[in-house]
Amino acid sequence: MNDIRHTWTREEIMEVYKKPIMELLYEAASVHRAYHDPNTVQVSTLISIKTGGCPEDCGYCPQAARYHTDIEGNELMTVSQVKAQALRARAAGSSRVCMGAAWRNVKDGPEFDQVLEMVRTINKLDMEVCCTLGMLTENQALRLAEAGLYAYNHNLDTSEDYYKDVISTRAYEDRLETIGNVRKTNVTVCSGGIIGMGERLEDRAGMLVALSSLDPQPESVPINALVAVPGTPLEDQQPVSIWEMVRMVATTRITMPRTQVRLSAGRTGMSREGQALCFFAGANSIFAGDKLLTTPNPDVNEDMEMFRQLGLKPQEPFAKGPRPVSVEATEAVHHALGEKPRWTRPGHTIERNEQARTGRRE
Repeated sequence: MNDIRHTWTREEIMEVYKKPIMELLYEAASVHRAYHDPNTVQVSTLISIKTGGCPEDCGYCPQAARYHTDIEGNELMTVSQVKAQALRARAAGSSRVCMGAAWRNVKDGPEFDQVLEMVRTINKLDMEVCCTLGMLTENQALRLAEAGLYAYNHNLDTSEDYYKDVISTRAYEDRLETIGNVRKTNVTVCSGGIIGMGERLEDRAGMLVALSSLDPQPESVPINALVAVPGTPLEDQQPVSIWEMVRMVATTRITMPRTQVRLSAGRTGMSREGQALCFFAGANSIFAGDKLLTTPNPDVNEDMEMFRQLGLKPQEPFAKGPRPVSVEATEAVHHALGEKPRWTRPGHTIERNEQARTGRRE
């Protein structure tokens, strides 16, 4: 069994992706069994701690303030509200809580201090804590690590080539810089993307090249199927087939053997049989709960029944790495620096994003 490779080419990954399905499944399942317990799947819960009002123009996202969606925004949740949701998630079988805020980037101040306290609180519940808060500096990453953060999610979304056709308000390089800032701490990296946004197979392979080339490779890679939300620029995209998801999961598993491959958005459109194929192909993590930030997700009871039928068991917290130590705010070494980083704004225009913003469709 070959060890980790960081030199995959786009052509090699496309060749893997296009293998006969039985051969692809066999190879992916073999890799999966060499590095993971094939009957264990991590159950995570995603909490939207601040919903809506995002200034970005991501073509897939209903939380962008410029688009006309039915998302109800809310201000930053309190620490007690988040703790209550985390306790419910733990009781339902989740070992990880991921907190998402609809921010372009982290800003020093009372709200970030509040998020740091959320991290400390959930870590003390013996649960892994993940955050997705947008772009962040090295010092902000150090503060999150000091609070007890286990993982930071910052998706690449797609290939660098196709990225400019989906998002115009931030650059691919900023995504990579944020991941690099996280890597300067003991926080693990969670980074993946979305298929079904109109990208080519070459773009799916390109995203996997970018992720697998990172050294070390991300500890977690979410594979999302686009959920086309009315009012967003991508509302008319057709759902990807289960075979596309299976192939993407399998190819991710082969190119990143040690990574936890997360079967993320889009599961409501998958049968149990389809999800079982994804688990066989190497997926070993799901998000539980009725929503993923703002889009539908299977009910946790449905997931537990699926686990029972498939003989799967939930992964224990910190099974893949040690539990971080939370440093109290009064004893913290790293403090706010009042940074005002100049994150990139590429400045080009995406026509379909502009049409969605103005409500004008061809």
